[in-house]
Amino acid sequence: MQSINAKSPATVDLGVRIGYMQQTIPSRLTSFLQLEFPMAITRFDKGPRMSQAVVHGNMVYLAGQTAENGATVADQTAEILAKIDALLARAGTDKSHLLQATIWLSDMATFDEMNKVWEAWVDPDNPPARATGEVKLAAPRYLVEIIIVATLP
Repeated sequence: MQSINAKSPATVDLGVRIGYMQQTIPSRLTSFLQLEFPMAITRFDKGPRMSQAVVHGNMVYLAGQTAENGATVADQTAEILAKIDALLARAGTDKSHLLQATIWLSDMATFDEMNKVWEAWVDPDNPPARATGEVKLAAPRYLVEIIIVATLP
């Protein structure tokens, strides 16, 4: 890439040099890059139904994480957050790069219990956008499920 001259927030002239040829291509930069230079997709812990983590470009998407142990919301939240730390590390990032968290509770009456563990874990300088709701989770033993979207550093 040789030059980028902004015309408006959505349109640019993109100067591209391939071998001996040089071409200026008016385009929406992101559309051009996505069409001409597709980004690799890396999947972690693939199973027949889903991957536990997917990296595409500089984005990291975690599947809903649940706990295998723990009888309380606090215990399950702590276990889930440890799993999230491990998955983020494998993907090449950490909790300081969280963009969004979706937290599902089996009972909203446990919101404060979950929040105590969350607040002790989350990076206070870089908290993500977050939503918390009540749902019927996949099995009665699951009290909490957390879904994360992050970015690479």
